[in-house]
Amino acid sequence: MFTAYVIVTVATIVANGGMAAADLSRAGFVLANSAEVGVPRSWLPWLAGLKAAGAAGLLLGLLGVRILGVAAAAGLVLFFVGAVAAHLRTRVFHNIAFPVGYLGLAVASLVLAVAVAAR
Repeated sequence: MFTAYVIVTVATIVANGGMAAADLSRAGFVLANSAEVGVPRSWLPWLAGLKAAGAAGLLLGLLGVRILGVAAAAGLVLFFVGAVAAHLRTRVFHNIAFPVGYLGLAVASLVLAVAVAAR
């Protein structure tokens, strides 16, 4: 169980850290996607900060602060539920797999973090 927790959580950290960097650098695909789903450019640094905070919290959870890892994973789940909702609201389905994939990683991290913390 612990090995699965580490693998999934590291994947979630890398994915969210990479997306936070893309948001901060205002990568072309980020600007196109955010415009398509109605997210103002002014929100990008804040959204990047939330993703980076989630990744940092997951890392601290791996390093032993289990409750922080659980809280970070829960926060990322909520964040990506919002991202999926934004895609559904605006009927942007051609790239909905990305927020759904990130949501899946966040849910898996949360389930495993809770399981490991309960031990």
